[in-house]
Amino acid sequence: MPVIIVTDSAADIPSTIVKELGIRVVPAYVNFGAKSYRDGIDISCDELYDRLVNGTIQPSTSQATPIDFAKVYQELSKETDEIISIHMSGKFSGTYGSALEGKKLADTKVNITVIDSGTITMALGIIAMSAARLALRDEQLTGIMDDIQDGIKNTRLQGTFDTMKYLARGGRIGKGKALLGSVLNVKPVVTIRDGAISPVGNFRTHTKAVNKLFEFVNGASDVKELVMLYTTTPDEAQSLRDRLVSFVDSDRLHIARLGPAIGVHTGPGTLVLVMRTGSAKTEPIDTSPTPLIKKQLLRLPKMNLPSRRQV
Repeated sequence: MPVIIVTDSAADIPSTIVKELGIRVVPAYVNFGAKSYRDGIDISCDELYDRLVNGTIQPSTSQATPIDFAKVYQELSKETDEIISIHMSGKFSGTYGSALEGKKLADTKVNITVIDSGTITMALGIIAMSAARLALRDEQLTGIMDDIQDGIKNTRLQGTFDTMKYLARGGRIGKGKALLGSVLNVKPVVTIRDGAISPVGNFRTHTKAVNKLFEFVNGASDVKELVMLYTTTPDEAQSLRDRLVSFVDSDRLHIARLGPAIGVHTGPGTLVLVMRTGSAKTEPIDTSPTPLIKKQLLRLPKMNLPSRRQV
């Protein structure tokens, strides 16, 4: 039986790719007061951003529960003997811990390997996608695990926000707090380092921040896959793609949308670049934008929900 890849909705993998590669996505939750929405199922990007800007309730997020994971593992145990469950950084969320607890609750003889990717959004997504491609080729478990470790080592991201106020509300931004002194007056660029948000620099204008993202890719070598993610500015993502096409093969350049749960914490106007370099074993699959891309989510900070563990 082939290995099956499981991830959480923080991976922001387009729905078309999830289906094509046979990845199982366990949704997180986006919460408006006492009302919870399953990540990627019950709420769209457009609805999230409209409510974020114009609504009166500040949304929050919570992780998938151990029971959520246990149910998925039990279902998949009918289809495979090997499950690899890859998740967002434990410094952002308790999702990794929920997956470990879900493994215990599943009480199945299937071998379940749970991995903390140390990253978020499509940086996690690229790793999971590559693993799933290998699984479809009937690669052995050891080969897939080697590819995952290579992806963790060689996948990086940088992103810029129109404002840090949405991220600041969550209260868990790691070293990114160094950027908060002029939260409304600068355009920060951040990365993920040691599993947490870390500052790259502050820029006076949005244009300069976007140029920093361009330099991030322009200075790289051996790019295997590159994804531009946006929240509300698809034209800007396309413009940046057009600038980068001379440095990276067009079939390795993709555009996707940050899902509602990450949007809760990044807000409108966010732009992120995710890049994998090195020795990826498989060719990338096109992730050009489709309407289904809107249904992807992530959550970063903790919240209080009596029925679930805090993020």
